[in-house]
Amino acid sequence: MATQDGGAARLMQLFDGHRLTPTQRRIAHCLVRRAADAPFLSSVEVAELAGVSQPSVTRFAVALGFDGYPALRRHLREVAPAPQAPREETYNEYQQAVHAEIDNLQQLAVLLADPEPVVRAGRLMAASRPLPVLGLRAAGPQAGGFAYFAAKVHPDVRLLDESGSMLADRLDAAARAGASALLCFALPRHPREVVEALEYAKGLGLTVVTVADSSFAPVAKFSDVLIPAAVGAGLMFDTACAPMMLGRVLLESMCDDLPDAQARLEEFDARATARGLFVD
Repeated sequence: MATQDGGAARLMQLFDGHRLTPTQRRIAHCLVRRAADAPFLSSVEVAELAGVSQPSVTRFAVALGFDGYPALRRHLREVAPAPQAPREETYNEYQQAVHAEIDNLQQLAVLLADPEPVVRAGRLMAASRPLPVLGLRAAGPQAGGFAYFAAKVHPDVRLLDESGSMLADRLDAAARAGASALLCFALPRHPREVVEALEYAKGLGLTVVTVADSSFAPVAKFSDVLIPAAVGAGLMFDTACAPMMLGRVLLESMCDDLPDAQARLEEFDARATARGLFVD
């Protein structure tokens, strides 16, 4: 299995903290996957490997704070690790996308070595009655998946996955009903309405727990607990295995602080069996 070596780690550190466009993130991931070769690739070669235009590579370098791609390449050569023996295996673009997601999950595993943020988030969510769960556009499926399972153990989960003027109304209703915390899934590209919704939620006194693709995501300034889980950008559309996994981890942590969680789950299973709800 391909793992993230020292060169790839240095590249990730270089890219982290910069708000890159989807095209620029595609270039970044291409360079990470080709970390050993990156210091020696021309802008034309990078463009071909990433499937973008050569001017896009130049704009990418400028976005990182360099005068142009030659300056970026000089920097990469200065910090390049010692050459390694060439790898025998080669991966096609689909395999590379899968390995990139594996790397994202490995990074999440390292992050979870300190469980305190997850434990704190679980405690906040368990205590909130109701618990609003926000996720718009690309983050909608992540929020929906969390809310589906959370509703089996939490007495009042409210999924907020539709934008528009009603979003503020539903936040108001949750706050009036006694909500003390909100869980938000925020993934690129970040809708302006998510940022505005979190700012509004903070104004209502809600404590915001956020799953985002980066600690530097636009929602960071309105989040009390932000736990990052990277998305994959190797395919035409982003992949979000790590955010989904983090959502399940948060669900587990919340269950740990719900004393009747197991009883509620067993009650659901008994009713599902009586109704013949599932065929397996």
